[in-house]
Amino acid sequence: MQISVIIVNYNVRAFLENCLVSVFKSLEAIESEVIVVDNASDDGSVEMIQQKFPHVRLFANSENIGFGAANNQAAKETKGDFLFLLNPDTIVQENTFRVMLDFFQHYPEAGLTGCKVLNSDGTLQLACRRSFPTPWIAFTKIIGLSSLAPNSAFVSKYNLTYLNPDDTYEVDAVSGSCMVISKSLFESLGGFDEQFFMYGEDLDLCYRVQQAEKKVYYVHATQIIHYKGESVRRSDINEVRIFYQAMRLFVRKHFRYGVAANFFLGLGIAVREWFALLEKHALMFSAMLFDYVLVIASWYAGEWLRFGEVMHFPSYAYPALLTVPSLVTIGSLFLSDVYTARKHSFGRTFNAIVIAYILLSALTFFFNEYAFSRFVLLIAGVISSVLLTGWRTVLRSRTTGEMFSKRTLVVGSDASSLELISKLKKRNRLGYEIIGFIDSDRKRIGERVVGIEILGSIETIGRVIQQQNISEVIFSNNSLSYSEMLSVISNSSDRAINYRLVPNSMEVIIGKTHIDELNDLPLVDIEYNINRLPNRVVKRTVDIVFSFLFFVLWFPFARKENSSLKNLPKVFSGEMSLVGISPNGNNRKEKRFRNIGKPGLTGLAQVNNFDKLSAEEIAQYNLSYAKNQSFFLDMEIIVKSLMLFIRK
Repeated sequence: MQISVIIVNYNVRAFLENCLVSVFKSLEAIESEVIVVDNASDDGSVEMIQQKFPHVRLFANSENIGFGAANNQAAKETKGDFLFLLNPDTIVQENTFRVMLDFFQHYPEAGLTGCKVLNSDGTLQLACRRSFPTPWIAFTKIIGLSSLAPNSAFVSKYNLTYLNPDDTYEVDAVSGSCMVISKSLFESLGGFDEQFFMYGEDLDLCYRVQQAEKKVYYVHATQIIHYKGESVRRSDINEVRIFYQAMRLFVRKHFRYGVAANFFLGLGIAVREWFALLEKHALMFSAMLFDYVLVIASWYAGEWLRFGEVMHFPSYAYPALLTVPSLVTIGSLFLSDVYTARKHSFGRTFNAIVIAYILLSALTFFFNEYAFSRFVLLIAGVISSVLLTGWRTVLRSRTTGEMFSKRTLVVGSDASSLELISKLKKRNRLGYEIIGFIDSDRKRIGERVVGIEILGSIETIGRVIQQQNISEVIFSNNSLSYSEMLSVISNSSDRAINYRLVPNSMEVIIGKTHIDELNDLPLVDIEYNINRLPNRVVKRTVDIVFSFLFFVLWFPFARKENSSLKNLPKVFSGEMSLVGISPNGNNRKEKRFRNIGKPGLTGLAQVNNFDKLSAEEIAQYNLSYAKNQSFFLDMEIIVKSLMLFIRK
C-alpha cells in the first residue's frame, strides 16, 4: 500500500466531511487507506463518519489526547509506505497525493515534506514553511519585528517571508496541517513527542528528521486550503499561551544556549503575553485611562474655580496631585466592579467616587503639607462625579442607537428560551440585542432557531463571548441545572460579563442584585463572588502572603504525612489556593465545581466534617462558598482550620 492518510479530528464535523470528500477524490487510482482519529468530539463527527464514510477506519477516543498522541495512535495501525498527516479543516487538490509521492521518488534524500498551504481567501499561510525558533528568530517573531520587515532575511527567518512561495526548497520545518513522511522513518523517530499537546509537535518532528540526516522540503507544485484554527474556535483553549509554551518547550528540549540567549527568549515571550493581555482588556484599560484624565481635569477645574488660575499650589505638590487622586479614584472604581461586571452602572460609579474623595479628604489630615484647600477637593469631587458618571450614562443610553446595546447570548434553545426571546423583542427599551444561542452540545452549531444562530456550546461559551464581544448572558429557565450554570460562568470568569437568570420561582434567585421585568418574566442577576475580579485580586494576594508565612514558620516542622502543608508551594505558585473548593471527589458533578475555583488546602467542606459528607453535600458547600466568597469568609475558614490543626 502506498499511502495511509491520517486525520485527527476535534469538533469540526462539517469541515471534516468536506475534507474527506476531497481526499477520496485525490486518492483515485492510488492504493491507500484513510484513518480518522476523533478526539472525543461531541458535535456528531463520529456519527457522520459512520453514516457517510463507512470505509474510513475510525478510532473514537473517549478524551482529547492531543494532536501528536492521536497521530501516533493511528500510525501504529497503518499499512501504507508513506504517512500523509492531514488536518480535518483542509481541502486537498486532485493531484496532491500524486505530486507528493512523485517528489519522494525524485528526491531520495527527503525525509519529510509539506506542500503550499493557502488560507480560505487564497493567501499563503505563513506557517507552511518555517525556521526553527532559535532565541533570535523566536524573539523577532514574538515582538513583531518579522512583521515590520517581511523581506529581510535578518529578522523574518521564522516564516521565511523573504523567499518566493512559488519555488521548491529545503526548509527547517513545514506545517503539521499537511505533512508526508515514510512510515519507516516515522517509526524510527518514535513518532510525535507527546509532550506537545498541540502546536510545536510538527517543529519537533522536523528537527528530529534532520538529526537523522534527512531533509525537510517545502513543495510548491501542489496546494491545499487550510481553514486554520477551526478546532481551537470550538474549544476554550488559550491558543496564544499554548503556542508560546510549545515554543519554550521546543527551545528547552533542543537548544542549549547561554543565560543571555535564554533571557532574550523569555523576555520576548513575556512581552508577547503582555501585549495579548493588554489587547484582551483593552476596553477596561482605556476606561481607566479616560477616568484618570478626567479626574486630573476635575482638579484643575476646581483649582481654577477657587483661585481663578491653575498652578496656584506650590510646585512640589503637583506630582502628587497628578497621580494620587486619580489612582485612589480608579482603585475605588475597580473594587466596586465598575470596570468589569458593572461598567455602566451610575450608582456604583457615584458611590465609588464618594468613597474615593472621603478617603482623599482623610489623607489631608495626615499629610498637612498637601492640605491647601479642602474646598478645591470638594469641587473636584463634584466635577469628577458628573464627568465619570456622565460618560457612562451616555454610553448606556438607548437614545444613542444600537451601538451601545447589550450584546446578549441566550443559553438554551428550548421552548422557554423561545418565550424569552419573544419577550425580549417586545421590550426593546431594555437594550438587549440577541446575538445567538448557546446549546448544550455542538451538534446544532450553525443552525438557526427563530432566525437566531446557535453559536456554540456550554464548553465553548468563553470563546463565543470573546469573539462576539458579549456583555450579557441569560439562562432561560429549565435550560441548565445550577451546577451547569456554575460551570458556564467559570468558563468565562475572566471576562466582564453580566449573567442573568429567568427563575422558575422567586425562591431560587441566586445573588439577586437587579431585576428587569418582562411582563411576568423576571431577569435576575446571577453573581458569584469568587468570580468578581476584585475578589480574585485580594484572594491571590492573601494566598501569596499567607502561604509564604506558613511555609517559613510551619513547613520545616510539618509531619511528612500532612499533605495539606506539603501543598503550600502549590498555593504560592497559584496551582492551589489556601481556601477553595474541595480537592476531593471524583464524580462528574464534583469536577464541574472545580472550574469555578482552585482546589483549596481548606474550605467550607473541609472544616465541616468533610470525611462524613456525601458527594452532594460537598457540592453544596462548594456552591455556597462560590456564591459568598469574601476576604472575611476566607479569614474565618483559615482560623477554623488552624484550630482544627492544633487540636490534632
